[in-house]
Amino acid sequence: MTSTNSSLVRGMCDPKFANVQAALEANIASGRDVGASIAVTINGEMVVDMWGGWVDEARSVEWQADTIVNVWSTTKTMAALSMLLLVERGSVDVDQPVAKYWPEFAQNGKENVLVRHIMSHTSGVSGWDQPVVIEDILDWDDAVARLAGQAPWWEPGTASGYHMLNYGHLVGEVVRRVSGKSLGTFFKEEIAQPLGADFHIGLAESEFGRVSPVIPPPPIPVDLAGLDMNSPMIKTFTGPPPMDATYSATTGWRKAEIPGANGHGNARSVARIQSIVANGGSVDGKKFLSPETIELIFRRQSDNPDLVLGLPLRFGIGYALPQPASIPYIPEGKVCFWGGWGGSLIVIDTERKMSIAYMMNRMDVGETGVIGDARGEQYMRAVFGALGVSLP
Repeated sequence: MTSTNSSLVRGMCDPKFANVQAALEANIASGRDVGASIAVTINGEMVVDMWGGWVDEARSVEWQADTIVNVWSTTKTMAALSMLLLVERGSVDVDQPVAKYWPEFAQNGKENVLVRHIMSHTSGVSGWDQPVVIEDILDWDDAVARLAGQAPWWEPGTASGYHMLNYGHLVGEVVRRVSGKSLGTFFKEEIAQPLGADFHIGLAESEFGRVSPVIPPPPIPVDLAGLDMNSPMIKTFTGPPPMDATYSATTGWRKAEIPGANGHGNARSVARIQSIVANGGSVDGKKFLSPETIELIFRRQSDNPDLVLGLPLRFGIGYALPQPASIPYIPEGKVCFWGGWGGSLIVIDTERKMSIAYMMNRMDVGETGVIGDARGEQYMRAVFGALGVSLP
């Protein structure tokens, strides 16, 4: 293993992945990345752990080894992993109704919504009924009570519709009912702390000084003409209405537990945590999941043009699965992944026992606006290319 010798990038990188370092350096030099981190684990061991650039848009403070950032929907993989840990322990069955663990959820035709439906974006409950604003989802008890009381927007289990902001509330309330702990606390005590991983769902004020505020992407022009205002897409994107990314710098957002969107970490912590899945369920001799529980991830739950995002997606239980038609830089096989608004990305390749994470502050808008962008694609192609994996 070698340390990087660059004025732009620090950390360490196995020489095999020199092309990944070169890509990060080039993107920081050009401004495509302002501040970013990339990490790769193989067999549970870190083979790439690099960071570089700046914490702020003015480029006045350098990104440090312990800089963290709001990773948006990459947080969903942490919520899914928390639920899988309860499945491993026999406390939750993914084929049982959500209402078995959260009785109030059975209201308004949701009695047959299964745990695997909320984990795979197929529950029919992809947002909150109006009226709702972003501040409403910071109040956990009120937010989950609203979700329990509403009817599904399509027949549960028949198709995916991306659960954009409420994924973590649905999964998290089951975790809370079963474990007696909030999802943020459960994740911290059962996963992050045992691994020494610097990832937080609900950030303590004492950690605020290490946060790199996100740099928002340019606004996406939206033309509502001709759209069905009662469609799951419109109802999800307006329930609550789109937030300004700078809202993630507020104390209320950072301290709240929004396990679908407000996790704070860096590539090192994300790759290390998800190496649980990549490495067969064990890391550093600590067993978290069995191969049988990991196999649940690859039980395909949907394969359709997503009702909310509009592009073809395949979901297993808790993670997306390869879909070459829409995301060609994710290889086929026993691979799972997800990403966050603006570009953050985690890819887990169980066949190669590898996790790849990219976390950054300058948000961009890719094909979907939600899953990755050209930078993430560049880094993933560089990693897989270094291993001789051919991608379209």
